[in-house]
Amino acid sequence: MRQKKRFIAGASCPECKAMDTMMLYREHDVEKVECVECGHKMAQPDNAVQASTRQFEQVIGVFKPGD
Repeated sequence: MRQKKRFIAGASCPECKAMDTMMLYREHDVEKVECVECGHKMAQPDNAVQASTRQFEQVIGVFKPGD
């Protein structure tokens, strides 16, 4: 089964500073972001993503690098 990967419009890589190169995907219930330019990766567990959303808000996910 192929994994869905989505690009994050307007996002820049914290490592190489390239714009529009960050892709978001889920792996083993962990939300991950990876730069397709330099390969920099970040991950955030699902419970941290859910804690960042507000009631009645329809958000795919919230990713906060550095947490």
